[in-house]
Amino acid sequence: MDKLKRYSRKLLKTILVLFVLLNIICAFHAYKLTHFYNRNEVTPKPEQMGFGDKLSAMFFGVKFPKVASLDTFSLHHETVILKTEDSLKLEAWYAEYRQLNDFVKEAQGTVILFHGHGGKKNDVIREANSFYNLGYNVLLVDFRAHGNSEGNTCTVGFKESKDVKAAYDYIVHKGEKNIILYGISMGAATILKSIEDNNVNPQKIILEMPFGTLHQAVKGRLKIMHLPQEPFANLLTFWGGTEQGFWAFNFKPEEYAKKVKCPTLLQWGTNDRRVSQDETISILKNIGTNNKTFVEFKNSGHQSLCKNENEKWQLAIETFLSSN
Repeated sequence: MDKLKRYSRKLLKTILVLFVLLNIICAFHAYKLTHFYNRNEVTPKPEQMGFGDKLSAMFFGVKFPKVASLDTFSLHHETVILKTEDSLKLEAWYAEYRQLNDFVKEAQGTVILFHGHGGKKNDVIREANSFYNLGYNVLLVDFRAHGNSEGNTCTVGFKESKDVKAAYDYIVHKGEKNIILYGISMGAATILKSIEDNNVNPQKIILEMPFGTLHQAVKGRLKIMHLPQEPFANLLTFWGGTEQGFWAFNFKPEEYAKKVKCPTLLQWGTNDRRVSQDETISILKNIGTNNKTFVEFKNSGHQSLCKNENEKWQLAIETFLSSN
């Protein structure tokens, strides 16, 4: 009996140590996923890592660099600085629509474009050019901790909803009456969060591949990394939110969609391994207006639909924007 008790105690201690160790590892990984380091800190590719680097990455996570937005936007534009309610400065590019002969023509409205996690405003230049060619002013925004905006901490859409609000208010103050919000992945989820929290009332929204919940987004990331989703998804979600001061399990764009009352275009790629069909359909069902359109791209994954299936994307966008 004594031997059994000693064995049981040893087993419980081992389980406890492993549980604590697993939580420490997940806390490090969650921190690295939400903190982007200065550009001068180079992160080697996996094939360039030595044994020590790989061991460090396994236990402490991988550093993600904050990549600058180089001005490759060919349209005539100005660089503007937006200030959020929590006093961060965001960099954006604003291009006012003009005819090819340079005579000013009244624009159809303004499209504000938001990129995905770890990206920058350069990532939506192709889409911005398309909207501009349809007669719209465009505003391309670097989220906080991305591109040339201030900060190094990303909350995957929770606090970034303030960035959407800052961009929206900037265009409202210009006197624009027809504002369209466009977002990819995290950008799309953040639009829904901002509509929920910040009294953002666009005339239309275009959402591409938004995740249903932050917990599901973490699962999607683990899936593409070929790592087990549980218990890691729960622990990463818990620590990611705890480190940022919010309960991450309550971050649910699929619920925020119920607050949407404007015409909505939702687009998703069939081969998307990050955002599931179930997540997408849940958001579609919850969008709080009957004026909603869903377009599925059969040959695309979690990527720029504009780039990968341009003709279909252009048709979907033109049809949506021209409808009432």
